[in-house]
Amino acid sequence: MTSPARLTTARWSSPALCDYLEANAIAGRVATPRQDSLAKYRRMAAGDPQCTFGLTFTRAWTERDVLAEMARRCGVSPDPVVQTGPDCIDPELTVGRLSAMAVQLGRIAAAQGTVLMGTGHPAGLLAIHAPLARRLTAAGCAILTPARGWQASPRSGGDAAAESGELRFIDRVAVLSRNAGLAHTHLPAAMEAMIAELRETGGPMPDLVVADHGFAGAAGAAGLPVVGFADCNDPALFIGEAEGLVDVAVPLDDNVQPDLYEPITAFLLAEAGL
Repeated sequence: MTSPARLTTARWSSPALCDYLEANAIAGRVATPRQDSLAKYRRMAAGDPQCTFGLTFTRAWTERDVLAEMARRCGVSPDPVVQTGPDCIDPELTVGRLSAMAVQLGRIAAAQGTVLMGTGHPAGLLAIHAPLARRLTAAGCAILTPARGWQASPRSGGDAAAESGELRFIDRVAVLSRNAGLAHTHLPAAMEAMIAELRETGGPMPDLVVADHGFAGAAGAAGLPVVGFADCNDPALFIGEAEGLVDVAVPLDDNVQPDLYEPITAFLLAEAGL
């Protein structure tokens, strides 16, 4: 495993970052099991809300369609016969989409625009979101924090534990808190609540949403510009990108040790001019 602390002091080139991502299983062969990815593709195609992230697609996607699109946008094997083993993410696709995300971040920073941020994977991806929020704030952007303290309530017929929690902000990044901890959630309800409050109060709407999971999906469903991160077993944002509902979906393993994301953050900040 390559140490991020030593390497983030220099500007990252695309080839060096590709090598780093592969060496640390953020891309390349990742920990996500192939069978889990395929199951999620099937569930998303069937409309499972845990896998659609709040997005409604304009065309019908079969499991095979999703697999083919994930091969193109994420780098997984397109062969449906491959059912087991670790899944794969193409590191060049990761770096390419990071560059596209950086363009959007640089644009919004130059305009000193309004930003809304949220993560459903705070144990990992908050390590990217939080420093981005700090740098955007320093560049003059307004980071919104609507619906602070909003409470999710269990819905009948759903996963009650996964659908409960309180909306909190860490470094102005929205997270769901449950039982005094930070919760992993795929669901769009928290972002939907934030957007609803902004609309009800007549406050400024975000010029850009930086998010993942249901936080990103709900923003895309609301027609907001959104860039986000997604694992190879989370197809919704990639399919949303294919349909023009999501501006940028960056493929990566979203559950490695948080400090391992430091070079990704450094690359984004450098490419965005932040």
